Amino acid sequence: MTSTQRGTAQLTTAMVLSGTLGVFVVESGASPFNVVFFRVLFGALALGGYVIARGWLRDHGFTPRTLGLAVLGGVFIVFNWVFLFESYENTSISVATVVYHTQPFYVVLLGALLFRERLTAAKVGWVAVAFAGLVLVSGVTPDDLASGGGTYILGVGQALLAALLYALSTLVTKRISGVRPHLIALVQVLVGIPLLLPFADFGAMAGTGWDWGWLVGLGFVHTGVMYVLMYAAYAQLPTAKIAVLAFVYPVVAMVADWAVYGHHIGLVQALGIPLIAGASLKVTLARTPAAAPAPGTAGRAAAAASRPATPAASKA
Repeated sequence: MTSTQRGTAQLTTAMVLSGTLGVFVVESGASPFNVVFFRVLFGALALGGYVIARGWLRDHGFTPRTLGLAVLGGVFIVFNWVFLFESYENTSISVATVVYHTQPFYVVLLGALLFRERLTAAKVGWVAVAFAGLVLVSGVTPDDLASGGGTYILGVGQALLAALLYALSTLVTKRISGVRPHLIALVQVLVGIPLLLPFADFGAMAGTGWDWGWLVGLGFVHTGVMYVLMYAAYAQLPTAKIAVLAFVYPVVAMVADWAVYGHHIGLVQALGIPLIAGASLKVTLARTPAAAPAPGTAGRAAAAASRPATPAASKA
């Protein structure tokens, strides 16, 4: 098996796992804050164990500046998860996931606004196409807006806010160099433990029983195993392939939502999906990453982490 084939298999597996995340969140029966708290707790154990086993804590490469950036990115990532999981409750896994996939456009717009990155007319056009797709996918009508909207509109807004927070984390993480992405992800989940502790309701977890298995799975499978596979794949694949395989995630999420809960996107909503997907690919592939250093170095891992893809230092 070539490195490209191995990377493709690893990233496809990671995206399939990511697509099942919504089912684990809903089946746990816990509140979004509790879900995220235990995800970061178990995720820190999983990633920490892997990093220690690989001996990467030695010569970690962090400076006070890059460690501060990783912590800031962790704040954005943790609350990104909270709002995404709340969106699952107020819309559906399918709608929330597709709306959440507007992240690349936030990265482009925020990059131009905050860091004066070049914003071409073509990118503006693709953002407009994606916005049209978003309107269709959301299923929100003018009557909904006029009547005040209810929880569904709130859920769409929460998915958009989650995407915005993810984009902010991406922009922050892109400015970290010389550090393995696994270490950045470890810092980010560690940040979530004290950050979410005041919001966690441990009393509500008393009768959770076997539902703890879903929370353990979110930490060890969807944070530990998924990120290890994802980052290993990033170092072996070109940007174009990463961008395309990223869409395995929403496809699997929609299939899982239909198979487990009977939710499906309507015909008009489905028309918006290719608009968002196509525009996302155009915008993502227009960003040309720097060439990666030799395999096995921290520099390559950091370069891989900055490539446009899905769960960046942590997507979903």
